[in-house]
Amino acid sequence: MSRCFAVIAGGGTAGHVIPALAIGHALVTRGHERETLHFVGSRRGIDHRLVTAAGFPLTLLPGRGLARRLTLDNLQSLAGFAVGLVQALVLLARLRPAVVVSMGGYASAPCALAAALYRIPLVLSEQNAVPTATHRLVGRFAAASAVPYEGTPLPRPVVTGNPVREEILSVDATPVGRRTARQALDLPLDCVVVAAVGGSLGSRRINAAVSELVKGWDGRPLAVRHAVGSRDWPWLQGSLPTPSGAVVAYQPVEYEDRMPEVLAAADLIVARSGGATVSELAVVGRASILVPLPIAPYDHQAANARQLVEAGAAIMLRDHEVTGERLVAELVRLLEEGPERLRAMGEAARRIGRPDAAEAVAALVESKARRSRARR
Repeated sequence: MSRCFAVIAGGGTAGHVIPALAIGHALVTRGHERETLHFVGSRRGIDHRLVTAAGFPLTLLPGRGLARRLTLDNLQSLAGFAVGLVQALVLLARLRPAVVVSMGGYASAPCALAAALYRIPLVLSEQNAVPTATHRLVGRFAAASAVPYEGTPLPRPVVTGNPVREEILSVDATPVGRRTARQALDLPLDCVVVAAVGGSLGSRRINAAVSELVKGWDGRPLAVRHAVGSRDWPWLQGSLPTPSGAVVAYQPVEYEDRMPEVLAAADLIVARSGGATVSELAVVGRASILVPLPIAPYDHQAANARQLVEAGAAIMLRDHEVTGERLVAELVRLLEEGPERLRAMGEAARRIGRPDAAEAVAALVESKARRSRARR
């Protein structure tokens, strides 16, 4: 059996697991055997489904995130963390990896601390402009921190960008690709297409505003692709909006499992501003209206959104500002300047995109592993 090269520890959410898989695939492309890359995830998250489907070995640890107040759940989280740390120590002792990569999810903390105890090089891969609590905790032990933007406050930073999945890198953002994607999604070819995505659970604030937009839009012809999310899907079914005459197509879906095609087809994206979303918008080059999650730790989604806003690629609205009326007003303002405005915003996004991010992180991981082996 081949010796383990890297343990890649994520945990819980797609925002951590998808970049982790992108790094894993980049390492495979660089010549590492798939079985030498061992993933660690959370029993409570989606790690099992995504990592197993990608064909990488996987260990799941107990645990959950901590709330910022004293609760019974926090006591259970601390107990789970203690068990996870013991399991991580046993796992790293058995695998003896050349390097450990932390993605910042709650399942990555036990592996990061175990790596520090064993003096295994630790590389942090941060997805957000403001680091996660996990990376704030373990950053002092890191041999290097792969960060998405200049100024991300972690020790020994290397600006790599945020790794995005191969399906997004393969999106054809040209006019031909846009036409092909619209045909595949049964969207009109000759009008503005807005896609609204509130995450897998959904955002009631965004969903309600989009519903009002669909009912009240009276501007130039518009098509709306609306990923509602599992939490709000029953709610929308009970109050499905009747599109105005100017909305020539309205496509509500519970979950957006065709995101690459949607990114190719859309002129404008309305979404939360998680690290993965912002990076994907930049790589593809799409204009956006971003609504940071108000409860995101350290307000990191707002910091992510500012990267696109300052580049001239996005408009940021705070959660309490998002209403149907405000969404209509912002869309009217954008369209008054003609299609050139949305295209210019898309080009501005593309200029700060890092399609080579996964390769850059993989190269950084290899460099720290080589130094580790040389010392041994």
